[in-house]
Amino acid sequence: MFAATWLKPVWPREQALHSVGTAVAIAWLWWHDRRWNTRVRDFTLVCGFVAVHCVAARWLYSKVPYDDWFRAALHWSPQEAFHWERNHADRFIHLMYGVCFTPLLARHATQRWPLLSAAQAFALAVMAIMCTSLVYEWIEWGIALTMSAQEAESYNGQQGDVWDAHTDMLLATLGALATWPLVRPAREAAIQMTEAA
Repeated sequence: MFAATWLKPVWPREQALHSVGTAVAIAWLWWHDRRWNTRVRDFTLVCGFVAVHCVAARWLYSKVPYDDWFRAALHWSPQEAFHWERNHADRFIHLMYGVCFTPLLARHATQRWPLLSAAQAFALAVMAIMCTSLVYEWIEWGIALTMSAQEAESYNGQQGDVWDAHTDMLLATLGALATWPLVRPAREAAIQMTEAA
């Protein structure tokens, strides 16, 4: 997916900036899987996020033509149905960041610190999502400072929303919190296996 989204890029400079995080995520996932034995479900979730992120990065988030895709495939427009005035692809990506990374981070916490309860591991994972979301927004802001106003808007994709960074961080947090049902049973099953052994 990463390679496919680089065929004839429309905005190569901006896509390259967005793709740095993708490359880091792929390298980190490879390293993590070799060292910590990642579960298939968690590995798949992160790979799914990376694939969707690659598509969004190609279109600079705010220009993803998802409405055209929905119209072509389903003859239905989310923009019209929900009366949206902005492109919400970037919102979806931030939400999915929380959803797709939290189970892996919670599992990682229990691998490193086996005495953690499910709630403690989950809390650490959610805090990691919140902190990395904050750092990402700082990085976006720092990069935007080096660009012209037009380039910064194109890169950040705020679309005139002064609360864009806050909303993105909130959505990542809500996505992380939504995964508690996935994390809790997995931790309880791990405890039962340990006790049985």
